Amino acid sequence: MVAGSSIDPISQSFRLEGVFALSEVLKTNKALTNLSLWNNSIGNEGAIALSETLKINTALTSLGLGSNLIGKNGALALSEALKVNTALTDLSLGDNKVGNRGAIAFSEALKTNKTLTNLNLFRNSVGNEGALVLLEVLKINTTLTRLELSHMSIAKEVYLALSEALRTRH
Repeated sequence: MVAGSSIDPISQSFRLEGVFALSEVLKTNKALTNLSLWNNSIGNEGAIALSETLKINTALTSLGLGSNLIGKNGALALSEALKVNTALTDLSLGDNKVGNRGAIAFSEALKTNKTLTNLNLFRNSVGNEGALVLLEVLKINTTLTRLELSHMSIAKEVYLALSEALRTRH
């Protein structure tokens, strides 16, 4: 479905080849601002292709990649793209498998990224280690206003520390 400046192919069977083609087009497209590819099994390969696009694209502000079998390698590529991307404000990676290593990579990107306001990592096998690193970056990144970490194996103490970090944030 194409509507205005958004694409939402959730009802389609979006294959990896389609993601590769879309990634190439988006490198020069200046009109599309919102892309949702939820539940299309693009995996790490698709995430890596889209990350190359994010390094160049200055129009896309919202990218939904939930339920796509994206693991550590896809997360690492996306986090590298976030270090140079100046447009994306919303990245949704819910229900993937980025794990602690992916959370740590996103934390590194958030040290320099000044545009991302929403990072959704719910149900991503992030544990205490990844959550604690995200906690540290919240102390220096003042742009991020929403961090979704629900359905994780995170200790109560870590959640309390996250709450305190957000409370003292200016």
